[in-house]
Amino acid sequence: MKSGLPLKMAIFRFLTIVFILYFSPEIAQGSQFSSSIETTEKSMLQTYIVHVKQLERSTTAQQENLESWHRSFLPVATATSDNQERLVYSYKNVISGFAARLTEEEVRAMENMDGFISASPEKMLPLLTTHSPDFLGLHQEMGFWKESNFGKGVIIGVLDSGVLPSHPSFSGEGIPPPPAKWKGSCEFMASECNNKLIGARSFNVGAKATKGVTAEPPLDDDGHGTHTASTAAGAFVKNADVLGNAKGTAVGMAPYAHLAIYKVCFGPDCPESDVIAGLDAAVEDGVDVISISLGDPAVPFFQDNIAVGSFAAMQKGIFVSCSAGNSGPFNTTLSNEAPWILTVGASSIDRTIKAAAKLGNGEQFDGETLFQPSDFPATQLPLVYAGMNGKPESAVCGEGSLKNIDVKGKVVLCDRGGGIARIDKGTEVKNAGGAAMILVNQESDGFSTLADAHVLPATHVSYAAGLKIKAYINSTATPTAAILFKGTVIGNPLSPAITSFSSRGPSFASPGILKPDIIGPGLCSRALIRIGHVNPSRANDPGLVYDIEPDDYIPYLCGLGYTDTEVGILAHRSIKCSEESSIPEGELNYPSFSVALGPPQTFTRTVTNVGEAYSSYTVTAIVPQGVDVSVNPDKLYFSKVNQKLTYSVTFSHNSSSGKSSKFAQGYLKWVSGKHSVGSPISIMFK
Repeated sequence: MKSGLPLKMAIFRFLTIVFILYFSPEIAQGSQFSSSIETTEKSMLQTYIVHVKQLERSTTAQQENLESWHRSFLPVATATSDNQERLVYSYKNVISGFAARLTEEEVRAMENMDGFISASPEKMLPLLTTHSPDFLGLHQEMGFWKESNFGKGVIIGVLDSGVLPSHPSFSGEGIPPPPAKWKGSCEFMASECNNKLIGARSFNVGAKATKGVTAEPPLDDDGHGTHTASTAAGAFVKNADVLGNAKGTAVGMAPYAHLAIYKVCFGPDCPESDVIAGLDAAVEDGVDVISISLGDPAVPFFQDNIAVGSFAAMQKGIFVSCSAGNSGPFNTTLSNEAPWILTVGASSIDRTIKAAAKLGNGEQFDGETLFQPSDFPATQLPLVYAGMNGKPESAVCGEGSLKNIDVKGKVVLCDRGGGIARIDKGTEVKNAGGAAMILVNQESDGFSTLADAHVLPATHVSYAAGLKIKAYINSTATPTAAILFKGTVIGNPLSPAITSFSSRGPSFASPGILKPDIIGPGLCSRALIRIGHVNPSRANDPGLVYDIEPDDYIPYLCGLGYTDTEVGILAHRSIKCSEESSIPEGELNYPSFSVALGPPQTFTRTVTNVGEAYSSYTVTAIVPQGVDVSVNPDKLYFSKVNQKLTYSVTFSHNSSSGKSSKFAQGYLKWVSGKHSVGSPISIMFK
């Protein structure tokens, strides 16, 4: 079987082989069998994303002929009515191409047609998310939030699983009408859209073809889209709480901004054709910002249609922010790592909804839970480890796994993982008669715990705490524990910290670009304005910025070794890299440095003064261990606003500093009397 075929094709082929071998074993002995299977595979319809050369659009008539241009690539033998079904989407703004239902043979025939560039089977992209504003230094009465008018007049497009329009975060009270440039529409009833929720559309043609999804409004089925949209631009909702915890005013990062919702996900996976259609519509509708919390493992940028579409959005002045992914803590697990996308990792905040596990020996370990019953006694109860029988399914408290274990009236320790949802583990404990649960992290989860709405008294503790609790259980014949509920606690001095699940770099497609760009609250919360941990107030008055224009990416892309055609897919125009001044990836004017260090390397950066006209900056550095860093010049003098100055940084190995690890990190800062402009440094030793 050829690589890259969809799972359903692999399953179909396997079942076909089993059927034939079982009922007609003699057929499998000749070449006729393999030939028939290959023919069946090639004749199966599946959705392809097809890139074609751009049609010149100098006139309105030519723009209207775009769909006809795309249809011209469809098989000639099919009827017009069949073509209607075969063409899934004709894209206008973010890629030059279309999505269509095709067979492998039809795609092969299409490759010989003038104007064809590439075609690939559609991918299914997985979804990747109250006190956060205060933690980020955002205050309603003063500062950056107020100075920015709380996002007033900004249109944020959210590509996700839809929205619940009745949610109080989407009230239009006190919000002015959207700007005149807005061209979108609302597929809910007129009364459900307002000046906050100005648009809501559903793109499900791809899902209909591959998953049998029927036409439906952009209603949120699982809460993910409502969560991301309300975090981005939810209105002020007073007296909010979760099961009596985290009381206060719930609000998004841009509470006066407008929201345009594009439902492109139907269940946990999002058909790529629908995602591109939503992105295409967002650009057409006139959004200012696009927020995407879905994605796939990294591939070269020209094969990543979110990267391709985001490049087009960036060319039109639209800011695109994407989740880094939830595949941590392992290296090189990022999604959405193109440098023209703001790639956002997840961090903790300083609020916990705390519950402690107090052991019979007096040791106490803090954890988290949303369910904080006031009537649960703080007395010691028998403590048992669910994995005491040696069965892996019992250790993770899988369904039915505790039937033969005496847990009645006891505190049950369950391991996280095993494909079992955290709350479902508590359900198994409760069904088996357990009184309470201690949920213990796996090693890869580290110290990242979550406050869940458990179905019984519980606390979720770290991996390190779990090891000590297990050691205590093994040290005595009568282990006991109590759960002590402490409610909402603010002021964790160790925050922010990277969450265990947040995807890590280095970047796969371009290791010379440091990703994620920034981190923002993503554990029990999420932020829209998300370099380092996000600091909105300082970002509003940075002093210096690192500007990159769309055309600046062309030499960078050529420097990655992409062909003219591959760069053209991203640039949305013909490119000849032989006529471009190709640059190494580390030379892109990025506000950070990611260096694979062998021989000494020198990179240049250009900063633009957006602070006081007459200002000077001096460089300081925290040098990565095992590295020498030299900056030239070490002072920058500006005499006007928007003036640009260039500096260079040389990185070399310092062998006298002793043995170093595989990675090292540091940063350099340009410091004036008012501003401090930092650039992270990441070193990977060759």
